[in-house]
Amino acid sequence: MCSGPLFGKILVFALPIMAMNILQLLFNAADMVVVGQFSGKGALAAVGATGALINLLVNLFMGLSVGTSVIVAQDYGAGHPADVSRSVHTSIAISIIGGLIVMVTGLVLCEPLLVMMGTPGDIISMSVLYMRIYFIGMPANMVYNFAAAILRSAGDSRRPMYYLVIAGVVNVLLNLFFVAVLDMSVAGVAWSTVISQYLSALLIMMCLYRSGLAIRFIPGRLCIDSRKLKIILRVGVPAGLQGLLFSISNTLIQSAVNSFGSTMVAASSASSNVEGFAGTTMNAYYNAAITFTGQNMGAKKYERIDTIAKVCTVLIFATWIILCGTILLFGRPLLGLYTSDPEVIELGMQRLYIMMAAFFTCGVMNVFPGLTRGMGYSILPMLCTLIGACLLRIVWLATFFTWYRSVFMLFVCYPITWSLAGIGQVASFFYARHRIRKRAAPEAGTAQGV
Repeated sequence: MCSGPLFGKILVFALPIMAMNILQLLFNAADMVVVGQFSGKGALAAVGATGALINLLVNLFMGLSVGTSVIVAQDYGAGHPADVSRSVHTSIAISIIGGLIVMVTGLVLCEPLLVMMGTPGDIISMSVLYMRIYFIGMPANMVYNFAAAILRSAGDSRRPMYYLVIAGVVNVLLNLFFVAVLDMSVAGVAWSTVISQYLSALLIMMCLYRSGLAIRFIPGRLCIDSRKLKIILRVGVPAGLQGLLFSISNTLIQSAVNSFGSTMVAASSASSNVEGFAGTTMNAYYNAAITFTGQNMGAKKYERIDTIAKVCTVLIFATWIILCGTILLFGRPLLGLYTSDPEVIELGMQRLYIMMAAFFTCGVMNVFPGLTRGMGYSILPMLCTLIGACLLRIVWLATFFTWYRSVFMLFVCYPITWSLAGIGQVASFFYARHRIRKRAAPEAGTAQGV
C-alpha cells in the first residue's frame, strides 16, 4: 500500500469489501424477499420499519471500529508489531462491551421508540418482535465488524468476505426453513440473522487467533490499553457521533414515511434495500480510503494521499454511472422480487428515481471522510455531516416537507443534503491535507540535513 501504482491496488483491495458488502446486502435482501413473498407486505413493512432505528442504536459503537481501522493501519504501516497487538486486543475488548450495551439498550427501548416514530398500528407488534430477536445477535455483530476492520487494516480484505459468504448462505437457508416451512414470519428471519451473526463472529475470531502476524488475537491478552483507547476514541467517537446523528435524521425521515401508511413503508423499505447496492459499493471505497491513507501516514509517505483521493473520486463517478444507471433501468423487476403489489412497486420507483439521479453526491459525502480520518482528523468530517446532512434534513422536514407534504418533497431532501455535506467533506480533506503538508516540510528538512 505504501509503494507502487495506486489505482489497481485500491481497486483490488476494495473489490472484496464491495463483494462482502453486496453479499451482506443480498442476505439482508433475502430476509425481506422471503418475508415479503411468504408473509405479505405487512411483514415486509414491519421488517423495513426497523432499519433506521436499528442503525440509530448501533452506529455510535460501530463508529469506534473506524478508530480501530485507523490506529491498526498506522501502527502496521509504521512497522510497530507491539503497538499493533495492543490495538487489536483493545479493539476486541471494546467490541464485546459495546455489543452487550447495544443489545440491552435495544431490548429495552425498541418498543417505545417504534411508538414514538409513529410506526403504523397494523405492523408495530411484528416490528417489536423482530427487533427484540435481532438485538440478541448484537454482540456477535460488533465483534465481527471490529475484527473485520483489523484484518482490512493489515491489508486483508478477502477473508472477512469469505466468512460472510458462509454465514450468509446459512442465513438464507434458515430463512427459507423458518419462514416457508415453519411459517415463523418476522421471527424466522430475525433468528436466521442472529444465528448467522454468531457464526461469522466465530469464524473471524478463529482467523485472528490462528494468524501468524502482529494482528494475532491471544485471549489471555484481552484487555483495554488506556493509550490505545484514547486514540481509538479520538478518531472513533466523532465517527460514531456522525453515524448516530445521521441515523437520528434518517429516523425522523422514517417517521415521515410511516405517516403515509404501511404500503408506503413497504415501498420505501424495498427501494432502500435496492439502493443499498450502490451505497455499499461506496462504503468499500471508504474503507479503502481509510486503510491506504492510514498506512501511508504511518509510513510518512504523505505525497501519495493526493493520488489516493483522485483514484477514489474516479471510482465514485464510475460507480454512479454504471451501477445507479443499471438500478434505474431494472428498478421495477428488482422491486418485483420483494412484492407483487403494483402500488408498492410504483411508490418504490418514485423513491429510486429521486435517489439514483444524484447518488454520486452521496459517494463524495461518504468516501472523503475516509481520507480525512485516515490522516487522523475525525472532528471535521463529523461536523460536515452534522450540519450538511443531519441538521439540514431536520430543517427540511420542519419547513418544506411540512409546507408541501408529498413523497417527492420527503425524499428529495436526500440528494440536497448529500450535495451540501459533500462540499464540506471535500473542503475538510483539503484542510487536513494542508496541515499534513505543513507538518511534512520540517521533517523533510531535517532528513536532508542528516
